[in-house]
Amino acid sequence: MTLSMVESSNSAENIRKFIFGRDSHGYGGEELPDVEILIPELRQAAYSSYTWPCAPILSLFLWQRRESLVNKRILELGAGTSLPGILAAKCGAQVTLSDHATLPKTLSHINRCCLLNNLTPGEDIAVTGISWGLLLNSLFNLGPIDLIIGSDCFYDPTVFEEILVTVSFLLEHNPGAKFLFTYQERSSDWSIEALLKKWRLRCANVSLSGINAGLDISLRRLMGGHTIHLLEITLTPQN
Repeated sequence: MTLSMVESSNSAENIRKFIFGRDSHGYGGEELPDVEILIPELRQAAYSSYTWPCAPILSLFLWQRRESLVNKRILELGAGTSLPGILAAKCGAQVTLSDHATLPKTLSHINRCCLLNNLTPGEDIAVTGISWGLLLNSLFNLGPIDLIIGSDCFYDPTVFEEILVTVSFLLEHNPGAKFLFTYQERSSDWSIEALLKKWRLRCANVSLSGINAGLDISLRRLMGGHTIHLLEITLTPQN
């Protein structure tokens, strides 16, 4: 497996190119093409218009398991520039990209990211606004979900409970689903332990060992020098 990241820029934005190289052959021995994803990042923009280190980490994890993504119904929370969700769609998943409903510019940018990668919103991929912590029509209209993903959603403690309220609701209505997300450590004082218990959720660490296998880059460098964890949240079984 290979991952290449290339940047180009103009006065308004940077375009980052992520190339996920295939390390295997298809049936009949033919070489399978790489998957190339272009991500526009706005200059002097909000948090959601930049691809933070958590996104490539989650994307690599999904890429290593790409065969399991085919026809999976996946929801990305706090999608921002949407690298993991777009990659999942390219791997054959049925993907809905979402961000906060009160951020129309972010949702517009998600649509641009899709179109830049030849995915038409409403046809090849879905884009929707979700109000974290509020049980509005946007949640009820999502349809069945097999997997929820997110990268660096927990960047602000003031939204931790809102995210977990939304996740709890979705997991309750989608038995067997789980929330897989990458988290960047920013403060040792931040914790979701009490909130997990409050909303009947449990969290487990997922090993990132071998995620950089075949790459000419260390895991530390891939993380941009940050400490990043891959975690999985599921419902706590009832007694």
